[in-house]
Amino acid sequence: MFAIIQAVGWPIWPLILASVIAVALIIERSVSLRRASIVPSGLLGDVLDELRGNGVSPAMIERVGQHSPLGRVLAAGLRNVNSPREMMKESIEETGRAVAHELERFLTTLGTIAAISPLMGLLGTIIGMIDIFASQGVSGANPAQLAQGISIALYTTGLGLIIAIPAMIFWRHFRALVDGFVIDMEQQAVKLVEVAHGERRV
Repeated sequence: MFAIIQAVGWPIWPLILASVIAVALIIERSVSLRRASIVPSGLLGDVLDELRGNGVSPAMIERVGQHSPLGRVLAAGLRNVNSPREMMKESIEETGRAVAHELERFLTTLGTIAAISPLMGLLGTIIGMIDIFASQGVSGANPAQLAQGISIALYTTGLGLIIAIPAMIFWRHFRALVDGFVIDMEQQAVKLVEVAHGERRV
């Protein structure tokens, strides 16, 4: 690895930095975007049972709000459970947008890395081609400079693709996860609103 870095030179450093950031973001999002911690099963049922049995209390709202992102959405509805249906839905939607924004944290950075890594590899290719042409002198080609140019062109292009492909795969995977979580939270919040206003029993 060190031999490759030494052979390519400075054009490889931005790609190495991008790869380190991409790996860190993939690990962080993989840990954070787990269904059990975002949309825990059974939470809505527990909330509805307590709502029917004991009603809404500040302690209950606080406990539900701190439970999970879904809990924050449900807690926003519980704070306005005695308000008109539209006001309750509006408070849920506002909190839902904030929660969705937090779930998408770092995804823009990961998508940017997936998009620009091939471009950085292309930049390295261009720099390598410049070195190749610069090696052509009146007395013939300089073998060392020619090898340097070829190394830069090939290694940077390959590394750019190696970074971009998994980054794009994980970016799309995480976006799909977030979209699924948001839809699930919306459905459960609608159920809470309908139960609170007597429009459904379950």
